[in-house]
Amino acid sequence: MRAIIFILILAIVVIIIAVATGFLDINQIRGAKAPDISATKNGVTATGGQAPAFDVETGSVKVGTKEQTVKVPTLTVQKPEQNQAAAATANNQ
Repeated sequence: MRAIIFILILAIVVIIIAVATGFLDINQIRGAKAPDISATKNGVTATGGQAPAFDVETGSVKVGTKEQTVKVPTLTVQKPEQNQAAAATANNQ
């Protein structure tokens, strides 16, 4: 239950950030209208009503590639015999 609440809070925060930064623009283009309800001795009937409509514009993210030269370090591995020989040479000097 806590995980669901955490996910909902996180989604709301992301939407707020998207609107605040201009990445998401929401405009209501049609208002809501409640249905007309009438009650008779035969029951309750509801007619009409209208759901609101929204115009949502989102930003875009462009992803591309480019050629780049990267220097990669080299790695040399010495066997234990070579390390001992190098250490002995260094100690003698």
